[in-house]
Amino acid sequence: MNNMAFLIQKTLIYSIPLLIVAMAGMISERSGIINIALDGMMIFGSFLGAEVVYMLQDAGILSGNPQVVFLLAMLAAAVAGALFSLLLAFSAINLKADQTIGGTALNLLAPAAAHFFIKVLYMQDKLVMPKDIGFVILNENIPEFMKPFFDKAYISTYIAIFIFVVLSIILYKTRFGLRLRACGEHPQAADSVGINVYKMRYIGVMLSGALGGLGGYIYIATVAGGTCNADVAGTGFLALAIMIFGNWKPGGIVVGSLLFGLLKCLSSTYTSLDLNGDGIAILKDLPLPMYFYNIVPYIVVLIVLILTSKNSRAPKAEGIPYDKGAR
Repeated sequence: MNNMAFLIQKTLIYSIPLLIVAMAGMISERSGIINIALDGMMIFGSFLGAEVVYMLQDAGILSGNPQVVFLLAMLAAAVAGALFSLLLAFSAINLKADQTIGGTALNLLAPAAAHFFIKVLYMQDKLVMPKDIGFVILNENIPEFMKPFFDKAYISTYIAIFIFVVLSIILYKTRFGLRLRACGEHPQAADSVGINVYKMRYIGVMLSGALGGLGGYIYIATVAGGTCNADVAGTGFLALAIMIFGNWKPGGIVVGSLLFGLLKCLSSTYTSLDLNGDGIAILKDLPLPMYFYNIVPYIVVLIVLILTSKNSRAPKAEGIPYDKGAR
């Protein structure tokens, strides 16, 4: 695989978790609930996904089917994220608590709980999964231009893209999507035409949690090299920034995810990346501090957010508790 193909493949690996988790934040906020707890949902989902892999390994189940194990782990992570999100939904919808504070509390709870269970169950600080889980094994004779997308790619990449397309269609082309967005824009008007605002917001938060948990497991299985240590390096917060950059729309989220994914890819491969094929890593030889490329993605995100903040339009009712009795 040539250097450009390698760069594309690595960019996709870094972009996919961000894409899924940013969509998670968008769906929750489109329903009217601010989901600051994306980081916690990622951690909780990643832990349960890794736990499923360990349980299946210990029992000797599906030992010759790593792809099936990977799929089951992703499903478990999504379910775990959805269940964990119920804490946010209950506090924000039923108790009408401050959504930012509730989300922050869940971000503190998730890593503590994951660390506790990893230590109690395995007497170690992290879980390391097998390296062969999740890869697509294809013929080496596939065309060169197709290798970045198919040669030793992860099945999670295709699943995430499929989920993204389906959710985008549901959100903008179906009655359910219209009702969900109405609850985030004007819940009183939605209630007046018979839409159950509480129910729609619960669904929005649980969908967000499921995607957050899924994104968390994809992150540890691909970006983190199969290591679950109750940490996702702030990816949930980066996904929120990408959601804002994308103006709460799927198209903008794709652009933001790919941009940040590319920058993260450069920060991790600049020492060996030969862009023009002459055997020299140009980026490594530039007179810059070695930590420069590590901070570039975050600086770029901040600059982009500053430049695009005036055009950002959040759902009007996000973060505002809905009281059916108040008019």
